[in-house]
Amino acid sequence: MSNETPHKPALSVVASNDAPRRPLTPAAQRALAEAEERRRLAAEQQSDPRPKELQGPKGLEPTRYGDWERKGIVSDF
Repeated sequence: MSNETPHKPALSVVASNDAPRRPLTPAAQRALAEAEERRRLAAEQQSDPRPKELQGPKGLEPTRYGDWERKGIVSDF
């Protein structure tokens, strides 16, 4: 017995580039332009690093998780 089996190529669906595409409507063109603008703005925001917090709490964000621990004493919001 052998675990080696001949590898068969996976069937792939080939998209036909020969088929003519319908022209986009003006509404579809506007939607694509708006989506591209949102992607560009999101990429700009991610590339701008946030300023590092000085002397802040270590670990997870306390306002998001509901409590703030400092020197063993916990304060709930």
